[in-house]
This record gives sequence, C-alpha cells and structure tokens, in this order.
Amino acid sequence: MYLNSAVVVLVSVFCYVECACPDIISKSSWGARSPKKTKALRSTPPWIVVHHSDTPACNSRSACESRVKNIQTHHIDHNGWDDIGYNFLIGGDGNIYEGRGWGIHGAHVPRYNAKSIGICLIGDFQNTNPPSNQLQALENLIKCAGDTNKVTSNYRVIGHRQGGATKCPGDNLFNKIKTYSRWEPNPS
Repeated sequence: MYLNSAVVVLVSVFCYVECACPDIISKSSWGARSPKKTKALRSTPPWIVVHHSDTPACNSRSACESRVKNIQTHHIDHNGWDDIGYNFLIGGDGNIYEGRGWGIHGAHVPRYNAKSIGICLIGDFQNTNPPSNQLQALENLIKCAGDTNKVTSNYRVIGHRQGGATKCPGDNLFNKIKTYSRWEPNPS
C-alpha cells in the first residue's frame, strides 16, 4: 500500500518536472487587439514551423510587447489577416508571447497553416544568432507541445523556407533548427 503511493508520488513529481510547460504571456497581458475571427484546427497538427520576424530584436518585456503589438497590427491592417499570423512568438528577453495560441489555424505558411503550430523568434537571424535564452525558450515550447499532445506524437519541425519561397527563418536560425532531433529535411 505505501509502496504504491510512493510510486505514484514519484511519477507525479517526475512528470511535473519533465512535462511542465514554460510560462506564456497571454494576449491580454501583452495588450493584443481582438482577432476579427478565429478558426480552430480540425485535428492535432503534425508540424511545428519556425520563423523569424525579420524585424529588429527586442531584449526587454516592454520592448518585446511593443514589437508583438506592431507585428499584430501589420498582419491585420497591412496583410488583411484576421489576427497575428503566428501561434506563438519568442522575444530576445526569453519570454514566450501568445499569438493565436494552441489549436488555432495560423496564417504563417499557406501550405501548413491548417496543420501546424507556427513559432516566430523576434529578430532577424539571417546573419546573427538568436540569443541562447530565446533558443532555450523555443526548445522548451516545442517540448511542451509534444509533452502535452498539442502536436501529434510523431511531429516534425521545419523552417518557414521549407514551405515557401523565403529566407525565413534566416540562415543562422535555420542552421540551428536543422540540429533538432525532430527536424524534417524533406517535408511533404
């Protein structure tokens, strides 16, 4: 009786430590506009698509919140989208900012919008490297997606350029994600 209770406690503690998701700054916390509309994904997505914003980086919460607001405004007012295109954005401050969020159809790569989670690192990573805290937040968010079944168990990671004609997510970030164990060199 006591042994079984101890095993349950140990398993619970292990999963809490290993399966915990990083904190995500909600849309209401960063001051997002309301989306024009949202569309739920029809099924659990098998892809995670990594982007860069191709904008100046941000290194503090206030600067990153401002940058995320600017990206949302550009996506809604200039691109004519219903909301910010990405599901999540990660600042150079190491914080994760909710975009469309889990389970919502994105507007980041037309071929993958209905079957992926789009994660954008704020900055231009063509010739510079993302800071280590930003990369760690990306890795933590990807792990969280897998651990909590926000993506399929056999999910794969790709860069935006693998789904369309673009340099995104920048050469330096693309070279980094190519080292991930879940990176897919030849997405279909």
